[in-house]
Amino acid sequence: MMELFRTEAESQTAILSEGLLTVETSDGSSAVFEPLMRAAHSLKGAARIVGVNAAVRIAHAMEDCLVAAQHGKVAILPHHIDILLRAVDLLSQTALVAEDQLNEWETAHEASIAGMEAELAAILSGQGAPPPLPVAAVAPPPVAAAPQVAAPPVPPAKAPVTPAKPAASPKPKSESRATAERTPPAAPEQAERVVRVTAESLTRLMGLAGESLVQTRQLRPFVTSLLTLKGRQTALLETIQTLEDRRESGRGLDPAVLAEVLAKAKAQANECLQGLGKKMEEFEEIARRSEDLSGRLHHEVLTSRMRPMADGVRGFPRMVRDVARQLGKSVRFEVLGETTGVDRDILDKLEAPLNHLIRNALDHAIELPDQRLAAGKNQTGTIRMEARHRAGMLQITLTDDGQGIDPERLRVKVVERGLVGARMAEQLTEAELLEFLFLPGFSTKDAVTELSGRGVGLDVVQNMVKAVGGIVRVSSQVGKGTRFSLQLPITMSVIRALLVRIAGEPYAFPLNRIDRILRVPRSDVQILEGRQHFSMDDQPVGLVEATQVLNFPPVESADDFLSVVVASDRSHRFGVVVDEFLGERDLEVRPLDARLGRVPNINSASVLEDGWPVLIIDVEDMVRSIDNLLGGRRLNRVAEAAEQSSRRGPKRILVVDDSITVRELERQLLESRGYVVEVAVDGVDGWNTVRGGDYHLVISDVDMPRMDGIQLVQHIKSDARLKGIPVVIVSYKDREEDRMRGLDAGANCYLTKSSFHDRTFLDTVVDLIGEAVE
Repeated sequence: MMELFRTEAESQTAILSEGLLTVETSDGSSAVFEPLMRAAHSLKGAARIVGVNAAVRIAHAMEDCLVAAQHGKVAILPHHIDILLRAVDLLSQTALVAEDQLNEWETAHEASIAGMEAELAAILSGQGAPPPLPVAAVAPPPVAAAPQVAAPPVPPAKAPVTPAKPAASPKPKSESRATAERTPPAAPEQAERVVRVTAESLTRLMGLAGESLVQTRQLRPFVTSLLTLKGRQTALLETIQTLEDRRESGRGLDPAVLAEVLAKAKAQANECLQGLGKKMEEFEEIARRSEDLSGRLHHEVLTSRMRPMADGVRGFPRMVRDVARQLGKSVRFEVLGETTGVDRDILDKLEAPLNHLIRNALDHAIELPDQRLAAGKNQTGTIRMEARHRAGMLQITLTDDGQGIDPERLRVKVVERGLVGARMAEQLTEAELLEFLFLPGFSTKDAVTELSGRGVGLDVVQNMVKAVGGIVRVSSQVGKGTRFSLQLPITMSVIRALLVRIAGEPYAFPLNRIDRILRVPRSDVQILEGRQHFSMDDQPVGLVEATQVLNFPPVESADDFLSVVVASDRSHRFGVVVDEFLGERDLEVRPLDARLGRVPNINSASVLEDGWPVLIIDVEDMVRSIDNLLGGRRLNRVAEAAEQSSRRGPKRILVVDDSITVRELERQLLESRGYVVEVAVDGVDGWNTVRGGDYHLVISDVDMPRMDGIQLVQHIKSDARLKGIPVVIVSYKDREEDRMRGLDAGANCYLTKSSFHDRTFLDTVVDLIGEAVE
């Protein structure tokens, strides 16, 4: 019951904290107080059940204040919010006390509890706020600061609290919990682990488990039918053996008997053939259903590991309010994408780096109110955090509308700290200068404060992001603000990867570490200072064979185009030449055996759906290896003159859609007809890909990020080299005006996604470009 109370307390105190911050910026209407009153009432009832009297007293006093405010009897003023938030902190503290220490703790903190009741009673009576409580009576804020970052303005003293168990994170009412049982605990660290899973997810998992059981039971009759088929084959063999024995014994068979035996053998063979064909169809159906069931079960298990982004950011609005008030600033904190799913392990690791970025924005970026007014800005600054899934990755952006990062001031700091010489610093671009912010011990602050200046900076953020296989980027405009973008895997157990073939074997590049993939004509490869490169976005990109990086023998190819994976780290960007692209896959990450030690250029491994093993490339390590090769020895030429081979072969189609499901469905449908299919994840990716490849057809969605399908069609049709490529739009939008808009942009055909369920989609492709091979 105490564990249930702790869970309920965390959920309700989170509602109270968020609601009180809303009250502070709202018009004080009764609707704002309704959820707060309910939360205080529910918490009071839960505390009464388990006998936490301190929580009952505080929650009851809070409820009285909130009810009075709801009915307009009292006005909640800004200093009242401070008192109510401290009451919430004290409620959170009471929930952490071990059950066998409740009486002792309440006795030791009676003065603090009584003082809080008095403050809340003063609010209820409409009197001025009494003197604030001693610092020791105030519980710590709900969000924990990163170890490397200074604590909030007035660090509270630690109360003698002994938690019974680590408290879980707030959860919706629809959640239940699944426990992982272990051996009986002999020490506190061996206590059972509690994991929250939504009730809906558990229901779906139970349903899928039931389907799996039914599916497995269908195999028994199938095995029985195969035994029957085996008996028929045995009878057929016996009949054939009879004929063989007669022939070897020299005894001839009467023509009528021979005809009868042959007819019997033929009938038995037909039965076996028909039975085998029927069982093959049944087996294919079982295999199809099993594959679908396994996929849904796997997806649901992954989903059960997800938590909404809101679970990891509940304490940030309170932290922003407290720190901004300490600094004398007015700041509004906005969160977009709170329902975005994040892997539990990644969400746990995100708190410290996000905490640091937000504190940096408060201290370094947002100006004081009078400075903002002088600059023509609103006196209230804005810090906005947005989380979303993009191209199979989790993207978190943190932006502010502050003063931005002055590149010239940063240039001076870099020289002052002896990181580069003055002459070299003058040649650094703004992007290169911003990279210095991620160095350990680097700070732009001239003086050390509680919040910053110690040099424990953005390296904390970068280390966390790199640890989970992600990347972080920063951009800034002086006087307008700064933007940090964190691109992370949605889950650490499964990654979205590009499969390629190198030296005849499959390898995988994590999609989040790839800048672009493209097909480069051999004629576009040039030699510059003895090194090969091609031009991409008007910039030279070095070109290296993957076989040479991995120490494989070179593979000769007669193809006129090179399959190139463009990858980079913070300092270098290279094009890695592979044999061919095999498409995108979701791969379950499996660590390499520790006995292998560190394998150069390889991060981990996985297994494809056909059981074939695949190694996952460590892109950052590969980029370093390429840089070492460039500095150490001459690279192989990838564009040596090759025999001109016939261009006859499967026709190539580019599928552009931001939905992984739709991309995979279209790819499978087209590949089943023999077409070679490549995919792009949005309009910009599609435009870059179609310019760098040689395609017979482009199939595009309409609603996509960065560039929609209509714009993509217009770009293709306005390009002199590409305008002859047929384009098909496939969209969920089936209104006539949507169809006309697509056709007016230049699309050759406009289909709805319902066409996947019949032959319309494939028939349209054949009508436009013919069969895959002609």
